[in-house]
Amino acid sequence: MFLKDKKAAVTGGGRGIGRAISLALASEGADVAILDLDDAGAKETAALVEKTGRSALAFPLDVSRFSEVEVKVNKILDLWGGLDIVVNNAGITRDALLIRMSEKDWDQVLAVNLKGAFNLCRAAGRGMMKQRSGCVINIASIIGLMGNAGQINYAASKGGLIALTKSLAKETAARGIRVNAVAPGFISTEMTEKIPEKIREEMIKAIPLGRMGTPEDVAAAVLFLASPAASYITGQVLVVDGGMRI
Repeated sequence: MFLKDKKAAVTGGGRGIGRAISLALASEGADVAILDLDDAGAKETAALVEKTGRSALAFPLDVSRFSEVEVKVNKILDLWGGLDIVVNNAGITRDALLIRMSEKDWDQVLAVNLKGAFNLCRAAGRGMMKQRSGCVINIASIIGLMGNAGQINYAASKGGLIALTKSLAKETAARGIRVNAVAPGFISTEMTEKIPEKIREEMIKAIPLGRMGTPEDVAAAVLFLASPAASYITGQVLVVDGGMRI
């Protein structure tokens, strides 16, 4: 258990990719704090983490509000004494073409997907810098690398998250903190299940491995980046897309 007794925080951990990440970290010995706007979902994930024998915390959280993030991080620090791993997974979509996209849809996506990661990094970063160790993993997207029509807000937020990752990696490396990103492709989640079947089939045809990814595929990449096997890796973007961008 190469993460034995490490303390982790995962945003958007109430379901889907966030839940898979939380369980993967727990499977290797980490205690996990699940932070999600969906309090019930966070508690369900916490219960699953505890079934692995690890400790879990569950807090409702709007990641776009720094004051809330700071309060929850301080609670975790009071209870556990520190944080070793931070996973910024919380994210939303509000898709529309530019001429139809409202200012509210733009602001909400940037506030959750990009500002939310900034907020957690800022709140948790001071403690990591004091302990001179830590690992931050940001869940970006291949859309942040290649763009997508009808998703300029989402693409901008994920592209910004990748830039944040690289810049923060440079800022914190001297303090022993590693910062990396995972960029998932077409992953089977509640979000992608809403896509019409015909469009889903066309998207799968564009994936060389011939299938959609699973939340566990993304969680495995996060687990690698959080592990000692990635101790010399920082500022990188690990693409998990079945070869979609080849």
